[in-house]
Amino acid sequence: MVVEKFDIADPLRTQAILERYQIRAQKSLGQNFLHDPQVVNQIVATAAIDSQDVILEIGPGIGGLTQQLAKSAAQVYAWEIDQHLIPILQENLADFSNIQIIPADILQVDLAQFFQEHNLEQRSVKVVANLPYYITTPILLRLLQAPVFLTQLVLMMQKEVAQRVCAQPHHREYGALSVLVQAKSIPQITQIVSRKAFSPAPKVDSAVVNFDLSAPLPVTIADYAQFGHFVQAIFRQKRKTLKNNLIAYLGKTPTHLQQLQHVYQQLGYPSTMRAEQLSLPQIVELQQAINQEFFPKK
Repeated sequence: MVVEKFDIADPLRTQAILERYQIRAQKSLGQNFLHDPQVVNQIVATAAIDSQDVILEIGPGIGGLTQQLAKSAAQVYAWEIDQHLIPILQENLADFSNIQIIPADILQVDLAQFFQEHNLEQRSVKVVANLPYYITTPILLRLLQAPVFLTQLVLMMQKEVAQRVCAQPHHREYGALSVLVQAKSIPQITQIVSRKAFSPAPKVDSAVVNFDLSAPLPVTIADYAQFGHFVQAIFRQKRKTLKNNLIAYLGKTPTHLQQLQHVYQQLGYPSTMRAEQLSLPQIVELQQAINQEFFPKK
């Protein structure tokens, strides 16, 4: 059977590549190869790529998404941690002069330095990727905190993680990840992807999330790292009340309990309040009130 004429993401071509190179997905790297052209094309459409865009891809696998990105973008930089896939990617994507495969772990990459070395500071740079499940959250938070300007993120991830990322107050999925992501972007699930779209099929379905980085946000965070520590603290044990989590964070002393009571009176919070009841602006307001009460500037 001749399959070379098909795109890499076509099931026949994907299977032929896996067999030709005797590729076995490595569970330790969270490898599941996407073989659904319709899903790939919708991801590319969501990213709204034009000929001026530079695309950063994380974990290209065997290049199914990479190939389609390169058809529209000015340049694609794809980071692949699996050294065995590098020559396979280079061979199967050899027709594209605008693809650079980088053998590296994205979590170890200095994005500011990379942007400088490749003159990307004034370019439209988007991240489009099918993320490995096991490191989705670290990669996502690293991208949102990156000291560079990214125009847009379009990321496929485990469905349950996507739901947490987009969850709103009072929803059972709403938590620290929801708040930290929404403090930096406006996320929206654009499609649900069946586990059957991958080889091998994972045990769960996936979802594609579009992160709008240019829309006005409801809050401005002065110190995102400090905010992150605070958010993690108030959501640390979701079954506990907000007050109990704050006591664990601030320390249970008579003075601290009195100060915390003052903050609650100031904000009008009942003692039964839980963190998942607070909106993003309310969490920022709470942190500011805590800082003023417990850590006043001299």
